[in-house]
Amino acid sequence: MDGSDIATLSDVRIGRIIAVSASQAVALLEKCESSGPSDRDWPVEMGSLVKMYTRVSTVYGMVSGLRVPLPNLSPSDQEMKVVELELAGETMRQQNGEAGPFCRGVSAHPALDEPVYLASPADLALVYARPSVATAKIGTLHQDSAVPAYILTNELFGKHFSVVGTTGSGKSCVVATILSAVIDRNPHAHVMLIDPHGEYAAAFGEQGLVLSPGDGLHLPYWLFNYEEIVEIVLGADRQPEQAKILGDAILAAKQSYFAKSGLDKAGTVDTPVPYRISDVLRHLDSAMGALDRPENVGAYQGLQQRLQALQADARYAFVFGQRLTVRDELSAIISQLLRIPVDGKPITILDVSGIPSEVLNVVVSVLCRLTFDFALWSEHPVPVTIVCEEAHRYAPRDTGLGFEPAKRALSRIAKEGRKYGVSLCVVTQRPSDLAPGLLSECNTIFALRMTNHDDQEIIRGAVPEASHGLMNFLPALRNGEAIAAGEGVSMPMRVCFDMLPDDRRPRSATASFTSSWSEEPQGTQVERAVERWRRGVRNAA
Repeated sequence: MDGSDIATLSDVRIGRIIAVSASQAVALLEKCESSGPSDRDWPVEMGSLVKMYTRVSTVYGMVSGLRVPLPNLSPSDQEMKVVELELAGETMRQQNGEAGPFCRGVSAHPALDEPVYLASPADLALVYARPSVATAKIGTLHQDSAVPAYILTNELFGKHFSVVGTTGSGKSCVVATILSAVIDRNPHAHVMLIDPHGEYAAAFGEQGLVLSPGDGLHLPYWLFNYEEIVEIVLGADRQPEQAKILGDAILAAKQSYFAKSGLDKAGTVDTPVPYRISDVLRHLDSAMGALDRPENVGAYQGLQQRLQALQADARYAFVFGQRLTVRDELSAIISQLLRIPVDGKPITILDVSGIPSEVLNVVVSVLCRLTFDFALWSEHPVPVTIVCEEAHRYAPRDTGLGFEPAKRALSRIAKEGRKYGVSLCVVTQRPSDLAPGLLSECNTIFALRMTNHDDQEIIRGAVPEASHGLMNFLPALRNGEAIAAGEGVSMPMRVCFDMLPDDRRPRSATASFTSSWSEEPQGTQVERAVERWRRGVRNAA
């Protein structure tokens, strides 16, 4: 029994197999049979799905290339036309002759000279059918807008995934669409979204809790470990001597706080326990008084001045805010950040756009480290997803850039987070600038329009081989379209994402110069901008 014996009257033959490998096949294109639909109605084009029959299965492939090896001066039916196929999966034929469910991978390959047929709408519905596991609809297929596109929720969020694409391709809308689709079906989710541009405040309506400096975001300095607090206080050009002095003073302050509270010792300088800045300053005073040589006091005085300046700087109030007392708020802070309990708001949007750029990486390090450590020490895992926008800023490929603890925190989640219920959504427009280990840990990739050759090659190297043909579409994708590949989708596909309502779209649109330049700006605009600038709060009323 060969493919021609199994084919039905509705099958449209387009060619025959002339070469087969483990994951690819090549077919010689033929003129469509006169009894079937015309070429115009059933076009063979890049991305089309085709099928081939074997003795036990139907094998599906995707058109990844079309070529004429020996073209004539003018088009002719006698020209050899070749179709390159990526083998995507198969349906096994059951005893009653019906097709079973679609499975990725191919166990029985088509033989040479086997006919190749166009996939019908029924085939598309079968291949991209809603799986029996937990899913969420995110859009439709590019090939047929009547066929929904689903993500596999556990496979997507149980591991790590990435959304990549050039600036303006629609990454933020795609992220919002995916998260909205999932939290609508899973109202007790736990998602923490790091928003560096203040785009997502309205994207999730009442389901999102928005925190920002000056409006609910509080990360007290005592949460920071040694490397993080040294980076904030002393910066990248710190002297090792000053860093050691600061570490000794912080440890002494922690021990002093615990002694006054009647508790056990504070542990190490990295243990997340409260202490007072006033105790740190007092310890520095005492240490200065014990110096043998007065000329060595400069390092101590510089630390005191820097700490006092940070306490007085409104931009750092969410870290060094003036408080009469220091309370142990670690449990409350983690509960707020990770939405435990959810209280109807399964997603936390951390608007970090108002945080000084020189400490933003430190804040990301603290957030990721706290999330992982909480999961590590939890008796019962609470699955959490961290959405990291502009990930290349926090985990750059260049080892001389960024903040090393932030890279380590993200890399640790990428490598070990799955075991403890912590997953990452890595969002970037420059995958070639991203630390290579981070993208390689992503089991699913949503690739939007991408024109840079280096970025395209990085993505090709990160997706399964069967998806390489689809990646050729990256420069030609429209806004809101993506190539989805990996374990979070039933098979590689070109997706047209569902459009969000206007009031739920992230505020990431490119400014319209012609619209703005055609009318006079409001007279109070400058005054309001200056007020927000001085207060350090971007969204002030």
